[in-house]
Amino acid sequence: MSTLDIPGAVNFRDTGGLPAGAGITRMGVLYRSGNLARLDDSGVGQFARLGIRRVIDLRDDAEVASAPSRIAESDLVVQRVPLFLGSVASFFVEDVPLSEMYRRLVEDSASRVVDVVRGIIADQPVLVHCTVGKDRTGVTVAVALAAAGVDRRAVIADYARTEGLLPPSRNRDVIARIRQFYPDAVNLEELATRSPADVMARLLDSLDAAYGSPRDYLHAHGMTDDEVEELAAVLIE
Repeated sequence: MSTLDIPGAVNFRDTGGLPAGAGITRMGVLYRSGNLARLDDSGVGQFARLGIRRVIDLRDDAEVASAPSRIAESDLVVQRVPLFLGSVASFFVEDVPLSEMYRRLVEDSASRVVDVVRGIIADQPVLVHCTVGKDRTGVTVAVALAAAGVDRRAVIADYARTEGLLPPSRNRDVIARIRQFYPDAVNLEELATRSPADVMARLLDSLDAAYGSPRDYLHAHGMTDDEVEELAAVLIE
């Protein structure tokens, strides 16, 4: 799993190289990142050279309007799948822990998680991204990788890497800005900046408990056996 230097992008990486039983995830197939609004000209060029055919954007309409992607959308499929049924700000208003945000995401937006996974199957190379590439991207990519057969510890480690890839200056600015509106929030820093391994471990364990496995979670929400097998074939060699 390699981090890519795409100027202007944050947390942009290739999910290739993860252990999956006797196999390994393919390089240059599934990418993940934060938004593409601040790509400079060099970043736009480097992004184009990756040959990405589909971009799956998990942001809501307001996020997209305020930070439009700097990519030539005519050259690829852009699939919009807003994952939060409410706004991002609603989680700060309610001051929920990260684990509760993720629980709501997989339960309330299950059909949309399936849409993302189907998008991964449809075209490659494919990029899944949200604003930071931490929560919505982290959860959907983790579910896809786990369902495809990637080793659980590797899925969790891939998710947890995000925290170390967010620039400290960005984190300080974000926390200070949000704290102005929610001065007493207990979970603000975790929601805005952290990706603890134990939170993802508990989420995947919860899918095991409720459905049998992440693969069975996708089955329960409309994916066929053939689709899940195709996911594994696409991602793993």
